Formats: sequence, structure tokens, C-alpha cells
Amino acid sequence: MSRINRITWFLLIGCSVGVIILLRNPIHSKLLNLAFLLCIFGSWATLSFLLWRKKIARLVMAAIPVLAAIPFLLPGDWINPIELRDDYLKRLNQFENTPYVWGGENSHGIDCSGLPRRALRDALFAYGIRHGNGTAIREAAAQWWYDTSAQALSQGYRDTAIDIGITGTVRELDTAPLQPGDLAITTNGIHLIVYAGKGKWIQADPGIGHVATLDGRTADNLWFQSPVTMHRWSLLQITKRTIF
Repeated sequence: MSRINRITWFLLIGCSVGVIILLRNPIHSKLLNLAFLLCIFGSWATLSFLLWRKKIARLVMAAIPVLAAIPFLLPGDWINPIELRDDYLKRLNQFENTPYVWGGENSHGIDCSGLPRRALRDALFAYGIRHGNGTAIREAAAQWWYDTSAQALSQGYRDTAIDIGITGTVRELDTAPLQPGDLAITTNGIHLIVYAGKGKWIQADPGIGHVATLDGRTADNLWFQSPVTMHRWSLLQITKRTIF
């Protein structure tokens, strides 16, 4: 084996290990996202170099980036907020008992804002694949790239969420006007709780140490006594088109 091939194999193994580590790492940041993309590119580039003399392998490696890009190039279309919300809620519940990790956004660890972001992102991607909807897939990719904190969501960052004009504490809020999936964000912007429906709320709670669903009226939870403002994902806002 030539020296160049040995170096290439070393780079391939390093990039592949990097992809696996970054997939498992719960922390979400633009720097880690960029590292993940570079590791994927490095794995593809080094493997392509090693297989370049074989015609079939060369064609396969050349086709991989084209095939990977197709979902993101699909035509855009309207996203049905009711269908999207149903899937979003199911995915929220799948994180029950996931350990709390500050900055986390996967099943190995998740934080308060990472919980609804990850659930919505996964629901968007699944919706896009199911309907061939490029808008949903591109929005899922944008959700992955941008690290939107609880405070940023409350301030309307990138128009991701809208203020629905309801304030108070979780313990005292009238839940009648709320929709499952709505976001209760503390007025100091440090914590986020998701309304799960029927008086229940789901959160990645640093005090409890994991994701838990609790009754907002009866549970002894410090966050339920903190002043909050209520927000809704813009993509889940019901419109006239939804009704008609």
C-alpha cells in the first residue's frame, strides 16, 4: 500500500469515526454542525479517492451527493399544520425520560428548547418525505442549522414562533385557548415548557434531570409557578386554508 493510500485510509477512518461521534453527541451548535458536515464530506471524498479506479464504484460515489440533494430540491408546497402538529406531539412524547443535558438535542440528552425543536424538526422532515414537500424538508434543515434558544423563540427570532398574547403561570393559566404543542416561555427567557394537552405539560427539566410530563395544576414543580408568555410555532398556526 502506497503512502498516499495509507494517509487516505487514515483520513477515511478519522472522518467516519467523527461522523459517529457527532451523531451521538447531544450538544447542538453551529460549530458542531459544521464539523459534522465536514466529516461527512471527508468520508465521501476519501472513499471516492480510494475507489476512483473502479468505474462502477466511481459512478456510485458520484451519484451519492446528487441523491442526497434531491429531497432538498423538491418543489415547495403548503404544510398542513394539523397533520404536522399530530406528528410533532407524538415525537415530543418519545423523548419522555430522556436525560437533561444543557444544549442537548437528541435521545442521548436534551434541554428545554431542544425538546420542541427536535420534535418539530423530525416531524417536518418526515412530513416532507411523506408528501414530497420541499418546503418542509428545507425548513427542517434550517431548524437543524439554527440554534434557537427559549429566549430567541420568545422574541420571534426568524419568525419561528408567534406570541399568542397569553401570560401568567402554568399553574393558573386557562388552557382552553391553548393548542397542544404551544410553548410556555419564562419571562426571563431561561426555560421553556410545552403544553401537551388536557392540562398536561412536557418539559426537559434540569431540576428533575430528565424529560417529564406533569399536570400543570397539581404537580409540585418550580417552573409551573414562574411567570410565562405563551407562544406557538408559526408552522402550527391554524389558517383559513386549514379550515377550508
